[in-house]
Amino acid sequence: MQAEHEEEPVQGELLDTGALQRNVEAVLFVASEALSIKTLAKLTGAEEAAVTVALQRIDADFAERGIVLREIAGGYRFASSPAARSAVEAYLLPPKTNLSPAALETLAIVAYNEPVTKGQIEEIRGVGADSVIATLLDRRFIAESGRKESPGRPMLYKTTPEFLEAFGLNSLDDLPAVDLDALQSREVELPMTVSREPADAETPVAAAETAEPPETNEEAGELSLA
Repeated sequence: MQAEHEEEPVQGELLDTGALQRNVEAVLFVASEALSIKTLAKLTGAEEAAVTVALQRIDADFAERGIVLREIAGGYRFASSPAARSAVEAYLLPPKTNLSPAALETLAIVAYNEPVTKGQIEEIRGVGADSVIATLLDRRFIAESGRKESPGRPMLYKTTPEFLEAFGLNSLDDLPAVDLDALQSREVELPMTVSREPADAETPVAAAETAEPPETNEEAGELSLA
């Protein structure tokens, strides 16, 4: 009987779940991923039912705070409150200033072709990209993504979560579709106009008609249009 009496405070502590709640809070604070009730029960040595009660109390206690409890992918984790989003973004994201047309163009090239090298960007744009890439790196819209296995092993670039956040995208799959075939260069044949001199000119008309054919497509009247 005495042994049963000594166990009563322990039972009361379990029912109160105060110590368990603190343990669960601490584990969720250091965890880098969502933890299931089963995992939390194993880590704390408590029953799953008791962990569920502790989570309910944590949810209620943190409801109006800057840190809230979120149920994500079958588990639980702490997250910043949506009400504090602007303050969190002010710290995590770069200043919201307008990007130049050149920067937007380069960012689009990276997003649709990543990972991509500086040389590939310059080939598409037709101009140097050093300063623009430096700007996008500083804004954390792009990041280095290893090196390409080719001569010189040039640096590869890809977009970042900050890019997705800034443009309201969940993933690159949300980017607008682009008709890549419409962007391919094509050749258009144009009729060749032969300039004829008057009959009394020093150069006979026949000379213009019998001249050797031009060596290049552009001289023959073909224009390459992008």
